[in-house]
Amino acid sequence: MRERYHITGMTCSACSSHVEKAVNKLAGIEKASVNLLTETMEVVYDESRLTWEDITAAVDKAGYGASLILGGARRVTTIESENRMSCGASCNDREKEAGETAGSGSGENTGGAGSGTIGNGTGAKPGNSVGAKPGNSVGRGSVQQKAKAEAGAMKWRLGISIGFLIPLMYVAMYHMYNEWFGLPIPGFVHHYLHGNENAMTFAMTQLLLLLPIVYMNRKFFSVGFKTIGHLSPNMDSLIALGASAAIGYGIFAMYRISYGLGHGDMALVEQYSHDLYFESAGMILTLITVGKYLESRSKGKTSEAITKLMDLSPKTAILLTADGQETEVPTELLKAGDIFLIKPGSLVPADGTVLEGNSSIDEAAITGESIPVEKQAGDKVVSATVNKSGFLKCRADRVGEDTTLSQIIRLVEEASASKAPIAQLADQVAGVFVPVVMGIALVTLAVWLLAGAGAEFAISSAIAVLVISCPCALGLATPVAIMVGTGVGANHGILIKSGEALQQAKEIDTVVMDKTGTITSGKLRFSGCGCYVPDLSVETLVQIAAALEKKSEHPLAEAILERAGRDGLSVPEIRDFKAVPGRGIEGVLAEEIPPRSMVPDVSDGDGPTAVFVAGKKEDGSVSVEQGGKAAGRLAGEVRNRTDSGWKPGAHFLVGNRAYMEENGIIIDPVTAQGLDRIAEEGHTPLLVAGEGRLLGEIDVTDGVKAGSHDAIRKFREMGIRVVMLTGDNRRTAEAVRRQLDIEEVVAEVLPQDKEKKIRELQKAGRRVAMIGDGINDAPALAAADVGMAIGAGTDVAMESADIVLMKSDLRDAVTAVRLSRAVIRNIKQNLFWAFFYNAIGIPLAAGVWYPLFGIKLNPMFGAAAMSLSSVFVVGNALRLRGFKSGFAKKKLAAKGSEGMASGSAKGSEGMASGSAKESAESEMRVAAETQKQESEEKKMTKVITIEGMMCGHCTGRVQKALEEVAGVSAVTMSLENKTATVELNGEVADQALTAAVTEAGYEVKGIA
Repeated sequence: MRERYHITGMTCSACSSHVEKAVNKLAGIEKASVNLLTETMEVVYDESRLTWEDITAAVDKAGYGASLILGGARRVTTIESENRMSCGASCNDREKEAGETAGSGSGENTGGAGSGTIGNGTGAKPGNSVGAKPGNSVGRGSVQQKAKAEAGAMKWRLGISIGFLIPLMYVAMYHMYNEWFGLPIPGFVHHYLHGNENAMTFAMTQLLLLLPIVYMNRKFFSVGFKTIGHLSPNMDSLIALGASAAIGYGIFAMYRISYGLGHGDMALVEQYSHDLYFESAGMILTLITVGKYLESRSKGKTSEAITKLMDLSPKTAILLTADGQETEVPTELLKAGDIFLIKPGSLVPADGTVLEGNSSIDEAAITGESIPVEKQAGDKVVSATVNKSGFLKCRADRVGEDTTLSQIIRLVEEASASKAPIAQLADQVAGVFVPVVMGIALVTLAVWLLAGAGAEFAISSAIAVLVISCPCALGLATPVAIMVGTGVGANHGILIKSGEALQQAKEIDTVVMDKTGTITSGKLRFSGCGCYVPDLSVETLVQIAAALEKKSEHPLAEAILERAGRDGLSVPEIRDFKAVPGRGIEGVLAEEIPPRSMVPDVSDGDGPTAVFVAGKKEDGSVSVEQGGKAAGRLAGEVRNRTDSGWKPGAHFLVGNRAYMEENGIIIDPVTAQGLDRIAEEGHTPLLVAGEGRLLGEIDVTDGVKAGSHDAIRKFREMGIRVVMLTGDNRRTAEAVRRQLDIEEVVAEVLPQDKEKKIRELQKAGRRVAMIGDGINDAPALAAADVGMAIGAGTDVAMESADIVLMKSDLRDAVTAVRLSRAVIRNIKQNLFWAFFYNAIGIPLAAGVWYPLFGIKLNPMFGAAAMSLSSVFVVGNALRLRGFKSGFAKKKLAAKGSEGMASGSAKGSEGMASGSAKESAESEMRVAAETQKQESEEKKMTKVITIEGMMCGHCTGRVQKALEEVAGVSAVTMSLENKTATVELNGEVADQALTAAVTEAGYEVKGIA
C-alpha cells in the first residue's frame, strides 16, 4: 500500500528527519520518505501488519501532526441505484453526496504541531464505493487552503513583530543613533529613559515592547521546547534557546539593576543597563520570521507548476440525464459512463469518447501541441482540453483521479515530494545537526567562562552559535531544486516521476531509441510514384491502387487512400477482390476509368509526378540535358497527351516484387535496380500491374519526425552515444541511420532482444537511457537506467518509464537530459552553500577568530545571516525557472520540412521506365532538387510578438487569422513566449500581419 500524508509542525530538516525515523521504526513499513518543502510524507507499507492510524499515531508521538491525503478523490457514502435518475433526483442526490464528501475529514488542524487529527467525520476509504477512512483525511484543496491561511497568518505576525521591533530598537539604542547618525533625542526620552536613575524604566520599557513580539512568535517556543522534550530538537529549538537565553539574561540584569538602585551601587546599575539583551531577542525573533516569510513566498513560487495544472481542471460539467435534460454539476460528481456535453469554448470535464458531433479540440494544455485536433464520433477527448468550435456529446470513460490531468498532477506531486540520492548526505547531517549545535553552544559558553571572559561575552557567543546555525538550508537544498525542476519539466511537456530519475538522467552516456514512433512518425505516408508505360498518367495509377487498397486492411492502404483523397481523385469500384498475405492484392475493375490529360508538374515535390514519362521521348530516347529548364521542356513534350484510360473488366495487381514475379509480371534489370535504390533510401515500393504488364510504382515511407535530426545531433554534441533499435529490416534501418548520422543501429530485433541490448550496454559500463513508445518497448524501458516514454499524452500512467514525454518530439528527450543536469548542478550549489555557510558561520559565532583578529559576531547579525541562508538556497533554486530548451522552433520546423521534401525527392529518384537510362533519372532528380532549393530560398520567416494571448483558445484564434493572410504558408504559435512564427511564400507586408492579429482582438508588440 502506498499513501501520502500531510505533515504539520515541521520547520527544518531535523524535523523531517525525526518524522522519517519515527515512521520507519514501525513494523510493516517498507519505506517512509518525508519532504520538508511540500510538508508531505510518502509511505509504502504492508496493510496486513499496519494501519494508517498506526502511522499517524507514530507521527503524533514524535511531536508532529499527520493527515492522510486522499488527493481529491471522489468518496461515495451511498450505493447508487442501477437505474438512472431524473434530473431533480439526480441533482439533489449528487449535491447531498458532495456535502457528505466535503464533511468527511476536511477540517482544519487546530492542534498545533502535536495534533494529529484533522476533522472527525467518516467517509469512504479511497478506492471503495462505500465508506471512507475516518478522521485524518484531506484532499489537495484543503492542503492548499491551509497553506494560504498560514501565509496570511505569517504576514500578520510579521507586521506586528516589525511594528514593535522598531520602537524597541530605538529605545535600546537611541544614544547610538544620536552618536552615529546625529538623530536628536526627544525630550521625554531623555527625561524618562536616560541616566542611571531611569535604568529600571529603561529596562521595563524594552521588556514591554518585547512581549508582543514574543507572543506573536510563540510558536518557536512551543514547538522548540516540545521537540526537546521528545528528544528530537529542531531549528525552533535553537531559536527558542537563543531567544530565551537573551530574555533570561535581560531579566537577570533587571534584578541586578534593582539591587544596585536599592543599595546605591550606581556602577552596578550602569553595568547591567548596558547588558540588557531584550532588543537582541526581539531582533532574532523578527529576523527569523522575516526569513520564514520570504522563504514561504519563494517556496510558493516553486510549486507554481502544480498550481497551474490544478487550475486547468474544469469546475463544472453539463450532464445529460436519462430523460434528456441538461444539468450543470460539479466535475467531481461525474461517473464513468455518464453522458456529458461540451459546448464551444468550454473545457472538457473528463476523459471520454465522442458519441455525436464534430469539432476541433485544443490539446495544448496536455500535449503542448498548439494545432487543434479534429474530433468526431469514436474519437477520444482528454480532460482540461478546450473545445474550439463545434458541439460534442461524449461518454465519460475516466473521471476524478483517473483522468489524464489528475494523473499528470499526481506524477508532478510525487516527483516534487521524492528525494534524489544526492540528498542522502544532507539528510544524515540534518539528523544530528541540532544536538551537535546545542553541544557547541554549551562548549562555547563554558570555554569563554573558563578563559576569564565576562558572562556577557560568553552568553552572547553561545546565543550567536544557536541562532546562526541553519539546518533549514540543508533541508531545502535538494527539494526546492527538484520541485522547481519537475515544474519546469511539466511546463515543457516532460513529466519526471522521481528525484532519482532526475539524478540518473544526468549521468547517462548512451541513449538507445526505438525507430518507429520515436525517430519516425509511426505512420506511413505517400512519398512518390511513377509510371513505367507511356500511355498512363500518375493520377490513373493512383486511382487503380486506391481502388484495390480500399478493400484492404494493410497499413499501406491508408497512405494511398489518403493521397487519392487529397488530390480529389475518385476511387472506382473493384470486384473479385483477393488478398494474399505478405504478397499483395488483386481485383477486377467494375467501372470505367475515363482517359485523362497527362499534365506533369516536376516542380511540385509534394504530389504525384510523371517524371519517368516526362523524361522519356516518343522514340524511346532519353534527354541528357542538365538543369530545371531541361526538365520543363521534357515535361512539355507530354503536356498535351492523354492516357488510354481503362474499361471495366481489366485485371489489376498491387503488391511487392515477389507477388509480381509469381503472377508472371516481368521486371527488367534497370527497373529492379531503381526499386533497390528506393528501398535503400528507407522507402517501401508498391508495384502496380494491369493486364499482364508492369504499369508503375508507388512508394510509401514512415517519415522521420521534424525534430529527430536536431535531437540526435544535440545528443552527439553533449557527448552521448546514440543507438537505434528496431524490428524493421536492415535495409530500412540503415537508410534511417545514414539520414540521421546515427552511430549504431541494431535491426530486426524483438522486444526481448531490445532488453538484452540494454543489459549488454550496462555490463559494458554504460549508463543507458531508453526512449520508446511505452508499448512494445516496455521491457527495455524498465531495464534501462532511465526509461523515457515518448508521445504519451493520453497515457501518463506507464509504470515502465521514469520520464514521460507528453509530446511526440524527440527533442524533449534532449531537454529532459539538459534539465536534469541543470537541476543536479543547482542542488550541488545549494548543498555547497549550506555546508559552507555553517562551516564558516558557527566558528565565527563561537568566537574562534576573536583571539587572533578580534572578530566577534553579534547575535542579531547571526539571526539575519541564518534567515538569509534559507532565502539564498530557495532563490538559487528559483533560477531554474529561467531554463530554456535550447531549440529554436522555427528553424526546426524548416529543417523538418526539408527532410520530408528530401525524402519525397529521394523516393522518386529510383522510379525509372523499363527503357530509360540511369542518367535520365539523375537529370530529373537534379532538376527537381534545383527548383525545390530555388523555391525554398524565396521563403521568409517572421516572428510576431503578441500581447493579450492567455490560453490555447487565444493562440488558435491568432493562428487562424494569420493563416488566412495571402502569402502565409505556415504559422507556429508559442503561448509561453507570446509569439507567432510565420513562414511566408513571398513578400508579405508587416501591416497585413498586424491587421490580421488586431482584427482577431490582440495587440502586436513587434515583428522581427
